[in-house]
Amino acid sequence: MRRSLLLLTAATTALVLTALLVPLTLLTRTHAADRTTAEATARAQWVAHAIGPALATPDERETAEQTVESVNTQDLPSTSLVLADGSVIGPDPGGAPRVTDAIRLARTGRAFTYEPSTGGRQVLVPVQGAAGGTAVVQVTLSDKQLYAGTMTSWLVLAGIGVGLVLVGLLLADRLGARLVGATRRLARTADRLAAGDLTARATPEGPPELRLVAGQLNHLATRIDELLTAERENAADLAHRLRTPVAALRLDAETLRDSEEAQRIAADVAALERSVDDVIRKARRPLRDAPYADLAAVARERHTFWSPLAEDQGRATESPAAGDPHPVPVPEDDLAAAIDALIGNVLDHTPQGTPFRITVRATPTGQAELTVADEGPGLPPTYAAERGSSGGGSTGLGLDIARRTAEDAGGTFDIASDAARGTRVTLTFPQAPSRPPERRPGPTGPSD
Repeated sequence: MRRSLLLLTAATTALVLTALLVPLTLLTRTHAADRTTAEATARAQWVAHAIGPALATPDERETAEQTVESVNTQDLPSTSLVLADGSVIGPDPGGAPRVTDAIRLARTGRAFTYEPSTGGRQVLVPVQGAAGGTAVVQVTLSDKQLYAGTMTSWLVLAGIGVGLVLVGLLLADRLGARLVGATRRLARTADRLAAGDLTARATPEGPPELRLVAGQLNHLATRIDELLTAERENAADLAHRLRTPVAALRLDAETLRDSEEAQRIAADVAALERSVDDVIRKARRPLRDAPYADLAAVARERHTFWSPLAEDQGRATESPAAGDPHPVPVPEDDLAAAIDALIGNVLDHTPQGTPFRITVRATPTGQAELTVADEGPGLPPTYAAERGSSGGGSTGLGLDIARRTAEDAGGTFDIASDAARGTRVTLTFPQAPSRPPERRPGPTGPSD
């Protein structure tokens, strides 16, 4: 925008100055020629007046020669005196004939200026009262003398034009900087809102259109904040309502006789209560309050959770080895849900006895990478990576949950599958600054 404004200003200024300066240059050329001609005419008249008395007597030729010689100095126009007999005192005007039609016209007593075919300009002034007839004072101007000073005037005009263009560009640049600055600040506010900072507000500045956009953006941010707050409260209220039937279920479980089945039901009810509490905390958590989680620790925890069921199905499993933490900017419960979705897909959609492994590593680009790989038959040919459609008889939500978890954090989601090597799902996350992740008690896993 700033560059376009500068180009537009430069083109417009150049066109205006061209329309103005071209006539001015022609006018300065004409003015220079008129000024030089007027000076030459005054010189010719002075010479005619000075030598008029001398030419009245035949013996004063020498006086006339001295007078003509005195005005023929360097850089001045050539001045000649054409006598009545055709002889010339002073420089010969370009080897022209002694008596031309212009000389004959001047001898009639008429002073005038004309432009010969050889270029330049000549001023002719008759000298009345000369002995033997009328003499003519002839001042010859070359083109250089006629237009002397024109180039200087043109350079001055060109300098003025360049100066005006530079001033116009400077003003346009300042105006463009103001517009671009206001637009960029508005864009930064929009970026902050897109990143989840609903406290960001734009400062109305710049032209009326940008001030209008800033006001509407602030109104939109306020409205979004109100809607999200209401949505979080509704979700929290809904989850809170689940506490009553869960509490009733827990009481019913406590009435059962002490047995392995009773303990299992009690453990499942406790896990359900913790899940409801997690839903309430997550619903009421501010949008930007996203704690970091250790990807490797959560992956090991979820592997432990699903290990009993994997053992019941005769599956060999492999979990990430204990080592350096891999903090990622994802809430722990979201990360656990994504890993659960991937492991659940393996357990639900591969034959029993199919091994799988979970690996976590740091990539050369500084990201944290989670891979869940199995040795099953691979995805069906009708698989579609769309929410609600998997092509494998399921809802298709599991992989979509994992994909959104990675992409919302600024990472990537990738699937590689074939019948020979099974399916490999890879999630990458940007590594967060290393700090102790916030931990919470995880749900208990299924029992044998």
